[in-house]
Amino acid sequence: MDFRMGEKEYIQKSKQSEELLEQKTGDDRHLILHNDDVHTFDYVIESLVKVCELEPIQAEQCTYLVHYKGKCDVKKGDFDFLHPYKNALIERGLEATID
Repeated sequence: MDFRMGEKEYIQKSKQSEELLEQKTGDDRHLILHNDDVHTFDYVIESLVKVCELEPIQAEQCTYLVHYKGKCDVKKGDFDFLHPYKNALIERGLEATID
């Protein structure tokens, strides 16, 4: 315990630290789609619409980002939420990770 702080301040600071840690470990993951130089733009767009439930324009934008930047984060959430999406993209032959 930091002796310069009162007990109430110390408890409040500890609670804030715990909340930040929960936020970081909770929803701080991203489903990342990686470029593979194999699939067509149409196939990737279709996959993102069907698997990740993106709007067609979002899927198209993401596909261009993957093509030009090498990767794009498709969805955000905790690991358990993202894992089925990742597996479904991989089953379709796309490269996906959770970071």
